[in-house]
Amino acid sequence: MLIPFARELQEATLLRRYKRFLADVRLADGHELTLHCPNTGSMLNCAEPGSRVWVDLHQRPGRKLPGTWELVETVPGELACVHSARANAVVAAGLEAGLITPLAGIQGVRREVTLAAGGSRFDFLLGEGEDSWVVEVKSVTLALGGGQGAFPDAVSLRGQKHLRELIGLAQSGQRSCLLFCVMHSGIRRVRPADEIDPVYGELLRQARAAGVLVLAWSVLPTPSGLQLAGELAVDCQP
Repeated sequence: MLIPFARELQEATLLRRYKRFLADVRLADGHELTLHCPNTGSMLNCAEPGSRVWVDLHQRPGRKLPGTWELVETVPGELACVHSARANAVVAAGLEAGLITPLAGIQGVRREVTLAAGGSRFDFLLGEGEDSWVVEVKSVTLALGGGQGAFPDAVSLRGQKHLRELIGLAQSGQRSCLLFCVMHSGIRRVRPADEIDPVYGELLRQARAAGVLVLAWSVLPTPSGLQLAGELAVDCQP
């Protein structure tokens, strides 16, 4: 399944990423622009100056920046989607089409669901009642070489909180899933980045032991769109 971009992407060269949400790029005609960088992480290995990138140029009333950074070539031939919110859109399409096979056949997909007062808002609730599934999605773009990917790319207190709540839900009998949406063509397996966030790694192992379903699904980025591919292995060993 290909999820196309709304507009044709333009190729450019990354000059720098800074202040978290800003990126300077040079277009093929030499013009330099400051664009929105839609990623809250460190973007480790995905924001090297001089990298080939693809951007969505569009002006809207009230919008300060003229476009959004979407893709980067991390090494020759390998693309990553740095627009982390795209992960939820691709996963939603895959869930509704029944292509994420461990969760296929469940009727009803609700987005942005809070199950308890003061609790986190989870990305999806599938089904109803005792047979429902809570699904939290994490975008993975950190490639370490040799097909190995890892999450997170920076210490993630929010990610730790989600895992603690997923553990509690699983222990209470609620079916729960953490889904790594791997938006990097060079990643073929995923592990926790213990060297970056050891707390997250330990919580992920606790979550799997508590019965949380931990999945990774490959999404192949192209300048035309995002291709939902197939399941990847998740290695939770320390």
